[in-house]
Amino acid sequence: MFDFVRKHTKIMQFLLFLFIFPSFVLFGLEGYSRMREKGAVVATVNGTDILQPELDNAHKIQVDRMRAAMPNLDAKLFDSSIAKQATLDRLVRERLLQVAAQKMHLGVSDQRLANELQQNPNIAGLRRPDGSLDLERYRQLLATQGLTPESFEAQVRSDLSTRQVMAGLGITSFATPVLADVTLNAFYEKRQIQVAKFTAADFTAQIKPTDADLEDYYKANGEKFKSAERADVDFVILDLAAIQKTVTVPEAELKNFYEQNLARLANLEERRASHILINADKAAPAAERDKARAKAQEILATLKQSPDKFGELAKKFSQDTGSANKGGDLDFFARGAMVKPFEEAAFSLKKGETSDVVESEFGFHIIRVTDIKQPKQKSFEESRASLEVDARRQLAQRKFAEAADQFTNLVYEQSDSLKPAADKLKLEIQHAKGVGTEPVPVASGTAMNNPKFLAAIFSSDTIEKKRNTEAIELAPNVLASARITNYQPARILPFADVKDKVREQVVAKKALERAKQEGESNLAQWKASPDKAKLAASVVVSREQKQQLSDAVIEAALRANSQTLPAWVGVDLGGSGYAVVKVEKILPRETVDASQQSRERQQYMQWWAGAEEASYYRWLKDKFKVEIKASRL
Repeated sequence: MFDFVRKHTKIMQFLLFLFIFPSFVLFGLEGYSRMREKGAVVATVNGTDILQPELDNAHKIQVDRMRAAMPNLDAKLFDSSIAKQATLDRLVRERLLQVAAQKMHLGVSDQRLANELQQNPNIAGLRRPDGSLDLERYRQLLATQGLTPESFEAQVRSDLSTRQVMAGLGITSFATPVLADVTLNAFYEKRQIQVAKFTAADFTAQIKPTDADLEDYYKANGEKFKSAERADVDFVILDLAAIQKTVTVPEAELKNFYEQNLARLANLEERRASHILINADKAAPAAERDKARAKAQEILATLKQSPDKFGELAKKFSQDTGSANKGGDLDFFARGAMVKPFEEAAFSLKKGETSDVVESEFGFHIIRVTDIKQPKQKSFEESRASLEVDARRQLAQRKFAEAADQFTNLVYEQSDSLKPAADKLKLEIQHAKGVGTEPVPVASGTAMNNPKFLAAIFSSDTIEKKRNTEAIELAPNVLASARITNYQPARILPFADVKDKVREQVVAKKALERAKQEGESNLAQWKASPDKAKLAASVVVSREQKQQLSDAVIEAALRANSQTLPAWVGVDLGGSGYAVVKVEKILPRETVDASQQSRERQQYMQWWAGAEEASYYRWLKDKFKVEIKASRL
């Protein structure tokens, strides 16, 4: 298992990322979908259905997030059944934890919600120079995602409450060092073994099937010798590029974009400041806070008499351990990085100015701004070219939803031709010949590599009723529809045409059977007469040192009964053949140094906590009757 993780890091990163990516973020919460349509039930949680359209929309959102976060990731992973199953599992998990949070009466206070929103970097970018939130821009931003402030904040509140369901397990899980050491030593234990392999290739030359054998196999397995169904296809694609060709940007709109860009740049201004902090907890008694305030006032008075001693006074008196030894220097920071009173004071000062005593939840600060970094602002004319590109893209994005509705309706309502949709939206009708049901590179591009699109093309409506496919989403902001112009159904090929292929399969099948029979026969003989065994040289193996042996062989060797040695084990290697394993010795694990032992114990603790969490999650699934109904994704 651990070797698999090491060898397949990218796959594991993808799957783990898909599971743990936060459910509620500001961007990407809504997209083009038809959630109003009734669909098949893919899962139920506590008696409530999760429908196919919900899953499709959730997967689209997840793919958008993944592409934004990891642009270089192979796009084919997104359309795999593993990726879709992971999205369904995440959707079920979210729904289940919501139900559990409600049943356990786990709530979130307004203050906790406010703190969470304050830490959101997207919201921080909407703050005015005085630190207040631009509510109008906040509403506009959410509106582009189909949300209101109320619905977004309700989602964040729900997410915070569901986190509490599992949070307690991570805090309370523990395992003793003795248990960890026993388990780890057993896991890393070694075996000295000898192996004999019996592969199909060893027996291929011995297999001489007759024509009758071949014909019998052909008749029994006719489905294996089918030609794939093929079709010549016309198709149209609606994407942002097509919409952008029709978009013109008025001068007034360009200037509006320029002004918005200036406001955005203003919010990117950074300040470098130093401070002297006298700690005073917000919950401390008034007398204690007054004492801390007085101390800060005393330092400020000294500073006014000797302004050049700020760094010296910070090192001597500041109780911020992270900055005191640097003369109070906090380096550069932007709006949203500091608590509000500190931020307001820092952004109100000019370079070189020092504040009065500023009170925050941490205590009392004396702040000096040491530098100001402002982003370079270009003139309107200098920015015109890039602004026009951005404006055209954004306007096209706004128009895409409307165009998508038109496209979807046209290919459905006038299902006997793609021309009405192409003419209305100024799209090109493209052509692809010899398209099959499996994604393969073709001259027409990526549309014919999309499994969902191919499934729609080869549906009964498209083949038998000669209709357009429905509008299929190939990628974010990319829709396509197709129709078949010429169809060649699948058929079982004549025996004469596939005789060589039949022979290959018969030989491979019988050679594999012979390999396994030979392996089982030798295992029985060698158990009875060990001195007659013909085995490879002895090797020492473990889960870490596999000596180029398969996982099946390693696991069989490590699981063999070690009460009496040598131990003999037969291992079915599936399509590879058979192996006989002789376990000669058990070798304890070498002693590890204290630092490695400590790291391993910590890792074991994480595994233990993960196992407890998984067990608790399974209990929740049983309690609230989770049922997965989708047989194929």
